[in-house]
Amino acid sequence: MEDDDILDTSDSDIRDDIPDGDGLESPQPRPQSLMLAFFGNHVLDEGDLCVYSGSIIDVLGRVGVGEQAVRSTLTRMVNRGLLRRQRDGRKMYFGLTPQATRVLEDGRVRIWTQGAVNDDWDGTWTLLGFSLPDSWKRQRHDLRSRLTWSGFGALYSGLWIAPGQVDVCDVVAELGLTDHVKIFHARADQATDIELMVRDTWDLESIAARYVTFDKRWTAHLVGGSGEDPIGTRLRLVSEWLDTIRADPRLPARHLPPAWPARPAQDTFHRVARHTDVPARTMARRLLETTAAR
Repeated sequence: MEDDDILDTSDSDIRDDIPDGDGLESPQPRPQSLMLAFFGNHVLDEGDLCVYSGSIIDVLGRVGVGEQAVRSTLTRMVNRGLLRRQRDGRKMYFGLTPQATRVLEDGRVRIWTQGAVNDDWDGTWTLLGFSLPDSWKRQRHDLRSRLTWSGFGALYSGLWIAPGQVDVCDVVAELGLTDHVKIFHARADQATDIELMVRDTWDLESIAARYVTFDKRWTAHLVGGSGEDPIGTRLRLVSEWLDTIRADPRLPARHLPPAWPARPAQDTFHRVARHTDVPARTMARRLLETTAAR
């Protein structure tokens, strides 16, 4: 699993629809996504900390991930440099690598700092053009996945565009594609119909549907008052919200359709997040067996 495998959710085997307690169909995020959400919730801000594999199995089991799936996910993430393992006696503990820390910090900014609503767009666009050999299928997939996560859409096949001043130099360098990419920052001419361009470049209907579905499901959760397992609830909440905003490039609010559903969905996310914050942390302190990284 490369970084883009964490961020890209377009594959058909990502999830199955399973019913949750409020009767609405709720998507089951991939084990990798839930694993990163777990470490983001309970390890990222705790310094050099490793968590016992049994604790991870317990918590992910609360959201429907079986023990074998947890163990195989941990192994794959170690092999890809996203987690580090540390043995203490007969027990195995897992902690974050610098690579995983960067991924989680990026997600944290996207969730808690930027948010889903772009009210302060300054009128600028970032344009990225690339030309890769036909045989570089994996490199092309990696680049497109990372560009999508960074808010880009395909204006044309080899020319991608994102609102605002987006710094993707590090992303391109990490993929080893610096020599194959050209990046510009510009403003649209008055002859350009920006709203039409937005509709042609991004699937607004699909993005809006994600927000509406998220809002309905988690509003029903709040009304139902089903908070018996705050650590599992928060894990699914963050995973599903990140999956929802992953497909949203934070397009300028002024160029989106009226009653764009991102704001009410975001408000619902924050309401459930506040509701589960302290109980989830309290439960984590009781459930998680940890040790200092060495």
